[in-house]
Amino acid sequence: MPSDHGVVLCDGCLARIRWAITAHGKRQAINADPSPEGNLAAYTDHTGTLRVRVLTGERDRLEGAEWQAMPHVATCASPRPRLPRPASRPGRRAPHRPGSWRWAR
Repeated sequence: MPSDHGVVLCDGCLARIRWAITAHGKRQAINADPSPEGNLAAYTDHTGTLRVRVLTGERDRLEGAEWQAMPHVATCASPRPRLPRPASRPGRRAPHRPGSWRWAR
């Protein structure tokens, strides 16, 4: 059973969650307590970072000190709505073309 170190509350449903890092370096919220229904294997690496991997057909069993976890998005009672992505990155402007501005006189 993992300790309560790193447990926070979900902003939406106030459930206990932990933030973990996936194999692709993305942050993922997982339920704080182990779950036999979960499809993730969670473990703490040598730096103290909580990491998760998906239990797949090739590696479908827990290894070493891993514990079975559920992604929080699958159980969140009050998920936040996804915001639309902006069309372009903020702070980027179209290049200035000489003569494209008309100054009022």
